Amino acid sequence: MSEPVLRASGLHKSFKQGSERIEVLRGLSLEVRPGERCAIVGRSGSGKSTLLHVLAGLDDLDAGQVHLCGTAISAASVGERARLRNRHVGFVYQLHHLLPEFSALENVLMPLRLRGVSRREAEAQAAAMLDAVGLKGRMAHRPSALSGGERQRVAVARALVGHPDLLLADEPTGNLDRENARQVFDLMRRLSEEFGVALVVVTHDEEGTTGMDRALRLYGGVLETLA
Repeated sequence: MSEPVLRASGLHKSFKQGSERIEVLRGLSLEVRPGERCAIVGRSGSGKSTLLHVLAGLDDLDAGQVHLCGTAISAASVGERARLRNRHVGFVYQLHHLLPEFSALENVLMPLRLRGVSRREAEAQAAAMLDAVGLKGRMAHRPSALSGGERQRVAVARALVGHPDLLLADEPTGNLDRENARQVFDLMRRLSEEFGVALVVVTHDEEGTTGMDRALRLYGGVLETLA
């Protein structure tokens, strides 16, 4: 059996709120294998975004370890975490976080340029990925000229352009109508299978578990299998 792309064990994370300390993650553990598609369902405030942030090394842990492709990202320096994310992780947020002054193509190629890929090669790879998400004719458009669904497709293309091992999606359809939400979910599932990328989606909507290999619920700071 292949080694996990992601291995998280004994994760604890809390935040101070006034004089009180709120525990968000309480000994949570998770393994995700190459190409596996996993949905994590939880209500608002259950800690879904916090979980993704610690898995990607964006937030520090109180205790526990996260290994990404065999490297302990939770123990790495800030610079090393950034390098590991750029090489191994794609991230899709609820808000697309596209830079408004740049075209769709320019937004998508940025992770490659940060990796040191030449402009010409980055443009070619970004164009191919935009074609893969159905936006071949919209590459020169800035985000303001794109619909909400199109912007999120650009965000998916940007997350996948570097061919990461793991795609993390934080409520990726939360700002979309039902039809666009379905299309974006279908797109992420299809491309994760096509490119062999492990996919972890956190969502409040149990419809987001459709077509996934595994569905879990985040409740009380731990994960349980969704019935």
